[in-house]
Amino acid sequence: MSVNKIRRICVFCGSSMGVRPEYASAARELAKAMVKRNYGLVYGGALVGLMGVIADEMLAAGGEVVGVIPHMLMEKEIGHLSLTELHIVDSMHQRKAMMEELSDAFIAMPGGFGTLEEFCEIVTWAQLGLHRKPCGLLNVASYYDPLLVQFSHSVSEQFINPAIGSIVLHEDNAESLLDLLENYEPRHTGKWIDKETS
Repeated sequence: MSVNKIRRICVFCGSSMGVRPEYASAARELAKAMVKRNYGLVYGGALVGLMGVIADEMLAAGGEVVGVIPHMLMEKEIGHLSLTELHIVDSMHQRKAMMEELSDAFIAMPGGFGTLEEFCEIVTWAQLGLHRKPCGLLNVASYYDPLLVQFSHSVSEQFINPAIGSIVLHEDNAESLLDLLENYEPRHTGKWIDKETS
């Protein structure tokens, strides 16, 4: 039985396609799996790259798609004008805040600096108790293996609380990751602080 009531999932992903066809295929599969479970999509509002792929697949399957894009990126990322809703905001900070507010869970697909920054910030907010929503990595073609190694290294070096393992969920296929998000049980992890030296 599902623990979390999920209506919309925020997906962070690249505004480019990457070099592997598996990335676009995974975006389409995630969209289909989300529509099948009656989840809406919240994303960065662009028409290009993996962002455009997942939005178009959701729309084609009759799903709800809500985009959030700053004025400065409407031309650069090419804002998608055929969405269920498109919110045009003034800054990247407003974009992230609105995406968090509109979403019940978060997934990062392959992407660049923006995707990594958005996902790590939303995980940080979870760590600090600003939200209790599940956060997952869709590890397509082992794309996030190095990041998961880095997370483990940061835990071993005592910069990340070991309970981070309960915050960052990860799977290599959409259905399994959605199952994890649905059954995630939030618990307070706290920031790693060495009281002896702080």
